[in-house]
Amino acid sequence: MSATSSWTSTNPATGRPIRSYAEHSADDIEQIVRAASRAFAKWKATSCDQRAVILRAAAAALRQDAQAHAELMAQEMGKPVAQGRAEIEKCAWACDFYAEQGPAFLSSESIPTDADKSYVAFEPLGVVLAVMPWNFPFWQVFRFAAPGLMAGNAGLLKHASNVPGCALAIEVVFKKAGLPDGLFRAVLIGSDRVASLIEHPLIAAVTLTGSTPAGRAVASKAGSVLKKTVLELGGSDPYVVLEDADLAPTVEACAASRLSNTGQSCIAAKRFIVVEAIRKRFEERLVKAMRARVMGDPMQEATQLGPMARTDLRDALHEQVQRSLKQGARLLIGGVIPSRPGAFYPPTVLTDVRPGMSVFDEETFGPVAAIVPAIDEADAIRLANHTAFGLGAAVFTKDVARGERIAAKELEAGSCFVNAFVRSDPRLPFGGIKQSGYGRELSSFGIREFVNIKTVYVSRGSHSSAAIPRPSE
Repeated sequence: MSATSSWTSTNPATGRPIRSYAEHSADDIEQIVRAASRAFAKWKATSCDQRAVILRAAAAALRQDAQAHAELMAQEMGKPVAQGRAEIEKCAWACDFYAEQGPAFLSSESIPTDADKSYVAFEPLGVVLAVMPWNFPFWQVFRFAAPGLMAGNAGLLKHASNVPGCALAIEVVFKKAGLPDGLFRAVLIGSDRVASLIEHPLIAAVTLTGSTPAGRAVASKAGSVLKKTVLELGGSDPYVVLEDADLAPTVEACAASRLSNTGQSCIAAKRFIVVEAIRKRFEERLVKAMRARVMGDPMQEATQLGPMARTDLRDALHEQVQRSLKQGARLLIGGVIPSRPGAFYPPTVLTDVRPGMSVFDEETFGPVAAIVPAIDEADAIRLANHTAFGLGAAVFTKDVARGERIAAKELEAGSCFVNAFVRSDPRLPFGGIKQSGYGRELSSFGIREFVNIKTVYVSRGSHSSAAIPRPSE
């Protein structure tokens, strides 16, 4: 490839450079896009059964190299290797799921009308551009790629600049699986070149997982050229803890959600809204659970909390904590940058958090928990919904019917869980509302985001002209 510049990936645990990668030039990108379009023209004509064979092979390739992929994630963005292997298994699960369920999701649906035959068909759109983040460098990609490829589309991956090795490794997975040449490619370009790529006439649609500002920029550009988008953006997920919650499993779920992936997850628990009657006991247990997590080298099996992905992100999180303390929050644990190499930040718990404070109003992308006092259920729900975001939410109570009512009718989010922490699942739709984006990934809803939902109306032309007239457009 010819190059205009290069990227260098850096190990966040040590601050040392790992490897440099040449960025694709404008000519490289043009060739890649055109090759993807040519590959799509053939791929869309394949059967669902043929596509399923490739997805199953991709799942096998992922599992075969799971340890190597996990180590690559640990090196490039600091994910503990045990969590990395779990991420790879989830990617393989998604491939297997769409290989099994894709044919049914894409089957035409007959609809009785005045026609001799009328139905809805689901046809692929073309080359889909995916702009993906670094925090789940394999899973975020396969969340789009497995359903997108199964639907008959081609895919171009513009990955985050700190995980180029992961981007290229995913490309290799699909090559090993036997995907046609050019159908899925990683494009190594900076964010400043995404807009021109969206404008390319052979790009049919765009999906982005990332920050709300990034989502606005992509949506604006895609809208200007009338291209479909799906956006999964930031979150400030509230976990409502009611007075009758079973504290032991509740606290464990809260700590696990807050600290998974070192807290760098859009759907991680961020605001713990606790009814005052049990707040003190919740605080004591959460501090104990957070303190017990093992922070260290992400290449070690025992590590539960690695470094954050970059030192600038760690420093920005620390500033949010410091601003919140000045605004009246109270520190229970953590809040001090360790005197060690790397982008490490300790498990941190703040309490007495209220609207207007940084850790309440903003997304905190790291191992920081904000405990928000609430008077009662109604106050807790009000505080939970007092946010610009709407990705995930959870409620904890021994009264399951009460929890289900709150989750289904009261909490404003795309995914609402009862007595469990929020997570994505290939069988369930995933996405947000408000400033957390729009559209859905996964399940049948996700595979139908990037298809032409086509009406097919067939008549023999012998119907009586005396039939009841219908308005036409």
